[in-house]
Amino acid sequence: MSDRTRARVFVSGRVQGVYYRANTRDAARARDVDGWVRNLADGRVEAVFEGSEAAVEEMIEWCHTGSPAATVRDVDVSYEEPRAESGFSIRR
Repeated sequence: MSDRTRARVFVSGRVQGVYYRANTRDAARARDVDGWVRNLADGRVEAVFEGSEAAVEEMIEWCHTGSPAATVRDVDVSYEEPRAESGFSIRR
């Protein structure tokens, strides 16, 4: 598992109600990235990406644009120890 990277991402802007979570899930699955995404009560979206460093970095870049209807203002990223996530899901 040492070749895996894990990033926790908080995305702010107009990112709820614009299919941001569904598009994030689809983008992550297309890149073979594990983890999850959810809406937060404060209007942000939180996501955890785990996979190869290149794929995780692609997902972080993707978050700056996100879904076509989104308007992303900021993307805050922190790195953590991988936790063997499996699959990618939308959390409620």
